[in-house]
Amino acid sequence: MSIVERRKWKKGEDGKLYHWASWVLEYEKYDYKDLDVVSELIIANLEKKFCSPKFREINKTNPLFGHCYHCSQALFYFMDKDLRIMSADCQGPALRHWWLQDGDKIIDITSSQYDMFDFDPPYEKGKKTNWYGWQNRPHKKTLELMKKVQPESTLVLAIS
Repeated sequence: MSIVERRKWKKGEDGKLYHWASWVLEYEKYDYKDLDVVSELIIANLEKKFCSPKFREINKTNPLFGHCYHCSQALFYFMDKDLRIMSADCQGPALRHWWLQDGDKIIDITSSQYDMFDFDPPYEKGKKTNWYGWQNRPHKKTLELMKKVQPESTLVLAIS
């Protein structure tokens, strides 16, 4: 069993931040040879609620638009291989695109979102990146997506 944890913090009376709870997902990793199958499972379990509200209008006609971050993050945690997290600024309304790499191999399960644009994903500008957000913690929507992909996994709020 593998674990991904998203810690929750609150400010104490002394002004310091205290860890008070965590969203914890217990799940099984997938073998790297199953990359295509897992990618398809992730795409099949996408919901509009995972897409940032600012991207939902475009997402109506381009179902992968706005999902690159949490799809890449879910795939990163699911794989039993150390993959590089990549991102780059891009043209268009998203302004930033996320994908994974294994050496020179680009792993971008949302790349077809670019089919409706006059430009390609910004791979040539890509840089190794950490997950964005405070302390690079996994997004809650990533954990919810992973739970949908693997219904037998367990997602709980653990109070400290």
